[in-house]
Amino acid sequence: MDFRKLNLITGWGVFLVATIVYVLTIEPTTSFWDTGEFITTAYKLEIGHPPGAPLFMLLARLFSMFDSTETVPVAVNELSAVSSRLTILFLFWTITHFGRKMALKGDDANNNGKIIATMAAGVVGALAYTFSDSFWFSAVEGEVYAMSSLFTAAVFWAILRWESLSNGKNEMRWIIAIAYLMGLSIGVHLLNLLAIPAICFVVFFKRNKPSTRGLVITSLVSLVILGIIQSGIIPGVVSLAGKFELFFTNSLGMPFNTGVIIYALIGIGALTYGLYYTHKKNKPIWNTAILSVVVIILGYSTFATIVIRSSANPPLDENNPENVFTLLAYLNREQYGDRPLLYGHFFNSPTDMQNPRGDGKPVYAPVES
Repeated sequence: MDFRKLNLITGWGVFLVATIVYVLTIEPTTSFWDTGEFITTAYKLEIGHPPGAPLFMLLARLFSMFDSTETVPVAVNELSAVSSRLTILFLFWTITHFGRKMALKGDDANNNGKIIATMAAGVVGALAYTFSDSFWFSAVEGEVYAMSSLFTAAVFWAILRWESLSNGKNEMRWIIAIAYLMGLSIGVHLLNLLAIPAICFVVFFKRNKPSTRGLVITSLVSLVILGIIQSGIIPGVVSLAGKFELFFTNSLGMPFNTGVIIYALIGIGALTYGLYYTHKKNKPIWNTAILSVVVIILGYSTFATIVIRSSANPPLDENNPENVFTLLAYLNREQYGDRPLLYGHFFNSPTDMQNPRGDGKPVYAPVES
């Protein structure tokens, strides 16, 4: 029995079941929460609540372009349905991948009974998730969680595909593809970043023998990578652009956006030189690392949509993120405040009489001289 062929056929069969279920149960309109806002922002490319979901907005706009105004909610809901049934497909292939590694070894590789059992495990696991309450609920409404689940499932399936390569050929292509998917996922939801520790452990177990020291180091490395992306790249790219803009505008008196343009040119030049240097000096690890950062930033660049559309001043324009300063506040969710877990203000902190309505941070806005 051909495992690969049966795996493909059964996987697409599960996909068909999920498709029928979600199409038959899709919501004809909006739910009474954020979905109404997401549908509105998608239909007219407007600015919703922080931190935004520009990639979801663009794809939902594409889905809604082929429907009349009355059926736009269904079109956006269908985007979630498509994302969810693809998630089920990748989940099935993930389960059968692990089943094959556990049950089909050596002489059992062509054992028909174990192959069928592996397929059955994938079907049961994938369909159980298909009909689970929270996933089914998000699959039929215009929210970001369905697409976020798709990115998470696709990324983890991709690292398993990387792990299954035995000759080392084309390995780095999968790593770059994963980095790009993660960059794109930032424009939907940050859930996908939680797959990073799992990815690091898959790499560790393929490259090394299990050991306590190795597990600890891998855990720390995964947390560092997660921190670099979530606390470094996501706010850092925009924060550094703001510092350049502030210096060139306020200190040098140059026109607005000069600092942002110079910052972009310096960043592109530095990354390009880094790729050239590591390739010339035959440093594949560093070359892959820099290229991964590049594709993450490319995926993250969907947030340019937020600035572009906010500059057009649409009717729904929350936080008005039309420059790097307001965009940073938008990405950092500053309008919600914070709730420190270890230290900071508490529920009945006395009011700061010198600054009763703010946190002391300057708020920059363009002022024509």
